[in-house]
Amino acid sequence: MTQDPKPTRSGPPPGDQTLAEQVGARAARKLRARRSGTPGVWFGLGMMGLIGWSVVVPTLLGAALGLWLDQRYPGGRTWTLALLMAGLTLGCLNAWHWVSKEERAMHDELEDGDA
Repeated sequence: MTQDPKPTRSGPPPGDQTLAEQVGARAARKLRARRSGTPGVWFGLGMMGLIGWSVVVPTLLGAALGLWLDQRYPGGRTWTLALLMAGLTLGCLNAWHWVSKEERAMHDELEDGDA
């Protein structure tokens, strides 16, 4: 008894793209990049400002609430320091969440361009 040889495939393996598909995907990415343009210096400064304000606002609100509580209930600056740290922590978590969301969106956009 002879065994049948494995059937040969005449195309690329599944999941691999042909040269024409790769060239088409690259051309489509370039066209999308030209339409959207590259972010400039002002875009980067705006992002830094947005991230900065997302940290500063909760920090200042925590400090202001802490000062108000320390004036109402004397006993040192314990409320001010505690709420300042809580506001800073909340602001940093907020900025981290926002940056990770933007990174995910950029990553998804790149993956959509590859497909």
